[in-house]
Amino acid sequence: MISLAGRDILHSWGKFVFTGFGLGLLIGVTLIMAGVYRGMVDDAKVLLDNSSADLWVVQKNTLGPYAESSSIYDDEWRGIRSMPGVARTANVTYLTMQVRHGNRDVRSMISGIAAGQPGQPGWPPYLIDGRQITRGHYEAVADVATGFKLGDTLQIRRNQYKVVGLTRRMVSSNGDPMVFIPLKDAQEAQFLKDNDAILEQRRRNAQNPEFSQPGAPGLLDALNSSQTNNPYVNSVLVQVKHGSSPEEVAQAIERWKRLTVYTREEMEEILIGKMIATSAKQIGMFLAILAVVSAAIVAFIIYTLTLGKIREIAVLKLIGTRNRTIAGMILQQAIALGVIGFVVGKISATFGAPAFPKYVLLEPMDSAAGFVAVVVICILSSIIAIRAALKVDPAEAVGG
Repeated sequence: MISLAGRDILHSWGKFVFTGFGLGLLIGVTLIMAGVYRGMVDDAKVLLDNSSADLWVVQKNTLGPYAESSSIYDDEWRGIRSMPGVARTANVTYLTMQVRHGNRDVRSMISGIAAGQPGQPGWPPYLIDGRQITRGHYEAVADVATGFKLGDTLQIRRNQYKVVGLTRRMVSSNGDPMVFIPLKDAQEAQFLKDNDAILEQRRRNAQNPEFSQPGAPGLLDALNSSQTNNPYVNSVLVQVKHGSSPEEVAQAIERWKRLTVYTREEMEEILIGKMIATSAKQIGMFLAILAVVSAAIVAFIIYTLTLGKIREIAVLKLIGTRNRTIAGMILQQAIALGVIGFVVGKISATFGAPAFPKYVLLEPMDSAAGFVAVVVICILSSIIAIRAALKVDPAEAVGG
């Protein structure tokens, strides 16, 4: 049986293919927009997964350490470690800043990790090259997204750090790559003052009669020493023992330590439901608008292509071709156009996603839903085009 749709496509294949290619680029942009949203959610979940923590102990009545500022004493981990159901604890600090390497700056999240070993909460769970931090100062493990390499020297505040290990997909909830450094260095970097500020503070202390009492000669020195040290961390990460309930352990810590404790589910709600909620809604609105515009363009293309060969359709009707055959031709061409467009869009999205600065996660379910949506839109558009084509008077169309 002769395929009228195939013959018509071959007759003007260049126009058909280029139309499908343009449609595919539009579909590709829609898929990438959906992938950007998925990537934002995945960044938040990856941050929690990579921390290897079951509980986050933070300053009371705060949403820290990711959504708000949180400061607790760095010796709190000892008391928490001794509580029932707690397997491991580790201090951690987080600081987002520009990390300098040579003549370029890279926005990164600095994570200060306590001394320990792989598997310790807060440590990068795996490396793709190099080794973990083994010294107490001036070593760093960086995510490959920073562009740093093994042996590179990084400038963080006044100190320099050597990259000894590389990891992958260690990012903040905003998608910034992470750089891990020793906890003491991170504490210093987070609250470090410049030399002029330190000298000014010491001058003020010396001029204050309360700190310069003749009967307490060591008071001023003790005060100056305390102001140059940072006894705070942003959070204590907790791993619970196997078989213990994270909720029960969290309640016990809150009761006895007078701190706020979040479980994995609660922290995920903070990151996704609060931190990225506005950005997610904005992307969702853009995605909805783009989907409507794409559907309208697909319908317009199919309708225009059909009306562009109205004379050929009129000739087919004059020679006795049934309306069902003509309708099938238009429907087949519309579906073929949609399939070509989706294939081009999927390929362009797959190869274009890595070029985006933000992580783009292309889910198979999104692609499947997108394919179904494209086919449905093509079918509905072809129905409109078929009705318009079948209403045309053959004699008038051929005569015109």
